[in-house]
Amino acid sequence: MAGLSFCGNNVTKNAYSVDTGMLNNGCFVDALNLVPHVFLLFITFPILFIGWGSQSSKVQIHHNTWLHFPGHNLRWILTFTLLFVHVCEIAEGIVSNKQMDTNHLHLFMPAFMGFIAATTSVVYYHNIETSNFPKLLLALFIYWVLAFITKSIKLWKFAEYGVGVLHLRFCITALLVVLYGLLMAVEINVIRVRRYVFFANPQKVKPPEDLQDLGVRFLQPFVNLLSKATYWWMNPLIIGAHKRPIELKKIGKLPIAMRALTNYLKLKDAYEDQRNAEDPEKAPSIWRSMYRAFGRPILLSSTFRYLADLLGFAGPLCIYGIVEHLNKKPVKEGSVVPYFEVYFMSSNELLQNTSVLAVLLFLALVLQRTFLQASYYVTIETGINLRGALLAMIYNKILRLSTSNMSMGEMTLGQINNLVAIETNQLMWFLFLCPNLWAMPVQIVMGVILLYYLLGTSALIGASVIVLLAPVQYLIATKLADTQKSTLDQSTERLKKTTEILKGIKLLKLYAWENIFCDSVEDTRGKELTSLRTFALYTSMSIFMNAAIPIAAVLVTFVSHALINKSKPSSSEAFAALALFHILVTPLFLLSTVVRFAVKAMVSVQKLGEFLQSDEIGDDSWRNGDMSVSLEACKKHPGTTKAINRKQPLLYQMDNYEQPARRPLRPNETEDVAVKVNGGFFTWGSNLSTLSDINICIPTGQLTMIVGQVGCGKSSLLLAMLGEMQTLSGKVYWSKLPVSEMLHEANSKNRYSVGYATQKSWLLNATVEDNITFGSPFNKQRYKTVIDACSLQPDVDLLPFGDQTEIGERGINLSGGQRQRICVARALYQNTNIVFLDDPFSALDIHLSDHLMQEGILKFLQDDKRTVVLVTHKLQYLIHADWIIAMKDGSVLREGTLKDIQTHDVELYEHWKTLMNRQDQELEKDTEIDNCQTALERKTLRRAFYSREAKNQVDDDEEEEEEEEEEDDNMSTTTSRRSKIPWRVCWQYLSSGGFLMVFLMVFSKLLKHSVMVAIDYWLAEWTANGDGPVNGTAYDDVPVNGTANGDVPVNGTANDDANGYAPDFGNVTRDFVNASAAAVFSNRTNSAAGLPDSYYVPVFIILCGAGIALCLITSLTVEFLGLSAATNLHHNLLNKIIHAPIRFFDVTPLGQILNRFSADTNIIDQHIPPTLESLTRSTLLCLSAIGVIAFVTPSFLIALIPLAVSFYFIQKYFRVASKDLQDLDDSTQLPLLCHFSETAEGLTTIRAFRHESRFKQKMLELTDTNNTAYLFLSAANRWLEVRTDYLGAVIVLTAAVASIWSSGKNLPSSMVGLGLTYALTVTNYLNWVVRNLADLEVQMAAVKKVNSFLSTESENYEGSMDTTQVPEDWPQHGEIKIQDLCVRYDPLLKPVLKHVNAYINPGQKVGICGRTGSGKSSLSLAFFNMVDVFEGRIIIDGIDICKLPLQTLRSRLSIILQDPVLFSGSIRFNLDPERTCTDDRLWEALEIAQLKNMVKALSGGLDAVVTEGGENFSVGQRQLFCLARAFVRKSSILIMDEATASIDMATENVLQKVVMTAFADRTVVTIAHRVHTILEADLVIVMKRGNILEIDKPETLLENEDGMFASFVRADM
Repeated sequence: MAGLSFCGNNVTKNAYSVDTGMLNNGCFVDALNLVPHVFLLFITFPILFIGWGSQSSKVQIHHNTWLHFPGHNLRWILTFTLLFVHVCEIAEGIVSNKQMDTNHLHLFMPAFMGFIAATTSVVYYHNIETSNFPKLLLALFIYWVLAFITKSIKLWKFAEYGVGVLHLRFCITALLVVLYGLLMAVEINVIRVRRYVFFANPQKVKPPEDLQDLGVRFLQPFVNLLSKATYWWMNPLIIGAHKRPIELKKIGKLPIAMRALTNYLKLKDAYEDQRNAEDPEKAPSIWRSMYRAFGRPILLSSTFRYLADLLGFAGPLCIYGIVEHLNKKPVKEGSVVPYFEVYFMSSNELLQNTSVLAVLLFLALVLQRTFLQASYYVTIETGINLRGALLAMIYNKILRLSTSNMSMGEMTLGQINNLVAIETNQLMWFLFLCPNLWAMPVQIVMGVILLYYLLGTSALIGASVIVLLAPVQYLIATKLADTQKSTLDQSTERLKKTTEILKGIKLLKLYAWENIFCDSVEDTRGKELTSLRTFALYTSMSIFMNAAIPIAAVLVTFVSHALINKSKPSSSEAFAALALFHILVTPLFLLSTVVRFAVKAMVSVQKLGEFLQSDEIGDDSWRNGDMSVSLEACKKHPGTTKAINRKQPLLYQMDNYEQPARRPLRPNETEDVAVKVNGGFFTWGSNLSTLSDINICIPTGQLTMIVGQVGCGKSSLLLAMLGEMQTLSGKVYWSKLPVSEMLHEANSKNRYSVGYATQKSWLLNATVEDNITFGSPFNKQRYKTVIDACSLQPDVDLLPFGDQTEIGERGINLSGGQRQRICVARALYQNTNIVFLDDPFSALDIHLSDHLMQEGILKFLQDDKRTVVLVTHKLQYLIHADWIIAMKDGSVLREGTLKDIQTHDVELYEHWKTLMNRQDQELEKDTEIDNCQTALERKTLRRAFYSREAKNQVDDDEEEEEEEEEEDDNMSTTTSRRSKIPWRVCWQYLSSGGFLMVFLMVFSKLLKHSVMVAIDYWLAEWTANGDGPVNGTAYDDVPVNGTANGDVPVNGTANDDANGYAPDFGNVTRDFVNASAAAVFSNRTNSAAGLPDSYYVPVFIILCGAGIALCLITSLTVEFLGLSAATNLHHNLLNKIIHAPIRFFDVTPLGQILNRFSADTNIIDQHIPPTLESLTRSTLLCLSAIGVIAFVTPSFLIALIPLAVSFYFIQKYFRVASKDLQDLDDSTQLPLLCHFSETAEGLTTIRAFRHESRFKQKMLELTDTNNTAYLFLSAANRWLEVRTDYLGAVIVLTAAVASIWSSGKNLPSSMVGLGLTYALTVTNYLNWVVRNLADLEVQMAAVKKVNSFLSTESENYEGSMDTTQVPEDWPQHGEIKIQDLCVRYDPLLKPVLKHVNAYINPGQKVGICGRTGSGKSSLSLAFFNMVDVFEGRIIIDGIDICKLPLQTLRSRLSIILQDPVLFSGSIRFNLDPERTCTDDRLWEALEIAQLKNMVKALSGGLDAVVTEGGENFSVGQRQLFCLARAFVRKSSILIMDEATASIDMATENVLQKVVMTAFADRTVVTIAHRVHTILEADLVIVMKRGNILEIDKPETLLENEDGMFASFVRADM
């Protein structure tokens, strides 16, 4: 027992005597200090256990994170400080105890109990707080009081006996007294605020709004301090992600303080506050508003950042201390004080104890990392808040932008999209990085000062290397940005070309032009790769600089130190300096990035400022009826206003004469005007008025039509009434509702909204139903009526999910007519008093427009007595109008009823009459065209879906098969599948880069890291050699004869030996012994009698030089490996896709293919190489560090096992969760950007409908959703980094402890320094390993997607015949035999042609007709071997076409397709991309196609520009170009597939004649949908369901009255 007595058992002194008074026995005072701690433990444990027992039964509500008590954070901070002071007290006690003869437990036992009690207090407090039992806090209050009293007694006794500030224990005790006092104060404050005891009425509290709402899942602002610091609350989410993916539901809503609306209001107030009365034009500063709104969190973050940076320097200093004091007896500076009979140590002495330093190092690291992550988190949260606020600000501005701004091109859609997608993100990133701006200079200055303190002037020389190379890095960074821009331009260009190819792929294949177009894409890709090569070069330079600068700095420092000081640095100085250099490099590397971002942020703010100051639409309060003009103004007596006066009699006439039966007149009918314009002059921005002298009335509840020529300002008039145009003079009056209705409608918000359908249709990315209801409540009856009126039902039936199908940008592409009808339906469905329709018939055929006019406008709208204003070109509808406004050149020509115009303006009426007659004639002609136009639209829609559904089935089957293979009847497969790293894909990626490059990369990487280790190892050798003796003996236990350990002679040989293999790790043990022997030797002789510097310096220089060279090589190999992989992947992808069978394009959506070429290719080009580089670098750094530590202290390996296991689990869980969150972030970003561009496009509609607030609401929701995902993603990153950083700290601790333990066993202190320096680097790189792994996994998905396309089958281009066997001029005659032909699109589908037999003589004109889907087009494709001919054959001029090489076959036939396709380029390129024809031949072809005069008129003639998709020509002209294209190719067989669908009758007749003459001697096969076009043919084939039903001359077929053909002809006439 003697060893463990509480007060020590010193025989001479009676430790337990209390003669001098109880309190004068130091040991008794210490015992007294135990009392409160024990008291607390006794009281709280039962409560905690009971509490924990009952806690499980408690319903899990959010309040378990609710912190009720005031002073919460302060209490946690104080408790943590208390714990730290207790640790110091324990350490001090133990170290002091070592100085005594016997054990004095009372020196450290109370401190230890205090530590446990403090921990318990905080656990106890937390449980009370979450379960809201404030009464139980009394126990804590008592504890603080007692502890405070006992500690104060101790302090008083110390002071009494002259123990002062010089003694460490006095300082610790004083600190504890202060802390206990503060905690007591916090406790008293809780009582004061909550009144839970001593007061009659305790205060009731309610949890904050966010916590009452279970939808809020982001708990960071609400949890306690420990959970905040370690992101403990994220555990369930991240670990749960393993079982099932994280969905949007799981991440819930944002807390109120982070929502976009909250932050928008903050920013807006700060912005608006700056507007001053004197200078209203001056733009408020965005910077200042940002500072006012978000300055405080940034200051907080900067504080955290400074704390972290200062703590960061503890690492090098502790290493210095440990290496310095290892193996030295600490100097006794303390003293034994009388009365207490115990040893009191000085603070200096404690810091000389290596174990204490190791613990301090660990604590400093943990704290530093916690503060750093806290700083990151705060800036990121602020950045996200700022982005939300900016987006809302931009959106509000968009809704108020003046239309002229948009149309006159001052603010293009592109600019707005850039603001949203780029500028806001730039500012957000700037905020993330801005604490660095002021933290880094401080860090650098501190680092340099410390270096100077360690190594003197040479350190400054080394640091100057870093500082001088920083501008170079900045230069490289700016160059990188520029190169990225040029790469972007090239890839946009390449994408445009690829899109064109994919859109016109059918044509390219039929004309055998794939390779020409493929080459043009490859050409652009070549340019793109050139700039990518530059990009790769700069990237690798930047990586190289980052890796090489520290080596260079270290090299310069130590070499100059050797030259200046003529002495070696001690190992403690050397390794502390090394660690400092590691710290210094990061800020310098980042500084260039931060400066670049700061510059970008300046530009962004400038752009934002310009945007926020741009013109807004006039304040349209008149439409809200707030105008001074009341109803009375519109109801003055007839004699008062001229405008009305002139038309009064007419109004009467119109009402009485035309529709007496329509409805009874109201007394004030005469002046019942819905909208009235007086003397209006309106403009689109420039001061020239577009509309001048407008005086019009729109009668309420009637149909007003506006007519006039193209471009006379009809649409502008509507917009002027809606307030979209700038008013130069004049007024627009909107009448208020009659008083009786006003009361009734006071709450209806649609009162002044206008149903408006624009000429250019505008759809939302939403379902069909949402597009039509447009935010109004759904009314089934009304909805159905509207759909029928717009004859949308057949179209809706075709859609895969009916009216729940997504349409718009990202949805299904509808044809123009379908889009327009949906827009009209929207205007009809809205319950508005006034409806404006802007030329709703322009894209509709005659039946549809008649139906819409009758059912929709006359019946549906007029029955509701809604005021309708219709702009139209179809004059035949004028008879329905109640009021007509005729316009000419921006002013009103006439207004009145048709009758007045007939009587007053005979000329105009006659003009209209002739036009109407002409329109009627056209009508008769048009009916068929239009009919088939709509039919065609529906047909294309149907085809698209039919093929897509088949593909979906196939896909599902494949997926199911895959899953079945992988699922072996256990549930865990799904989870394991999600956490597996896609090694196979990585291997595919690397192998596409080429094996040589892979080998080079791996080899150079390994070599580089070996050299890096060698450099540091050599430094250890060198400095170990220079450690001079301190205080005579350094090693007490080494015998003082020549041999250390008695087996290595200490003469020159040892060092010569070492010289032979120092860098080589083969003889590690011998090295060790040599090194230690040398150290001992030099110590003994009191001089550095080891080898001179001249021996170490050259090797050091050579190693560093090799290291720098290898850095360059590795960074280059990785980048260029990535580049060659990108080159090969894109090349293969393009070739595969262009040569894929046509069926592939039917079943694969265009967007999906384009995504491979845009997003995925971009990832492969630019993102994978840096990630790969970073991953390999950080992994190898970690491995080499762990290797070095294990090599220095093998015992470390035992501790490594649990660390490795925990690391494995952390990365496994994190990768899965990170991937999900990244997907969520991406998928929520797209709708947000789309919503912005949608709004900008449909501004006029949104404003006319008065739906701004609904759209704002949607924008806020979308922003919040995206911000939630992003917040969770960054919180997950913090979660990971905190955990890996703590692991790193544990590694440092174990490494330090291991080296301290083994220090007795001849471990030279320089080796310890080496191990610790490496351990410190691990903390930096562990999280990068995981982050890069997660990123790489996400990025490898792109490779996987591209590879999935690489496995598609190509068409069989070879054929079984050799090209040489085919005659040059085949087919000479054009004789076609079809024998027993069976055709299908895909082996999985039913045949579309069944056993077709036909014979066509050379030069015959053949017509093929049949219903939709009878196989007409399939037959035409069979001639080109585009479909799967699985039985029978087609023989053309004696050769079976299935045996021919495709290129030959397709280049010898011509076809004209039903949808005309033109490519961007010149007219010449469109007619003859192969460049084989003379100009004369091209002109001849154009003449045949009736285009010669038009082309001659264009500037450039044959070289005139064709825009993308031929948009600069009308559909008819495009079709004619396609004909010309077929004529250019003089082949003896021409196939026309419904080629005249979009041409008017007159042109078509000319064409038929041309075909008959120009192709007199050739075989022409026409597939017709209008039978009369093939009545002159030599042979007609009638098809039905893939069989030939009738085949004969048309005359013969017509004689058979019941025949199919005859019935077709009758229907067509």
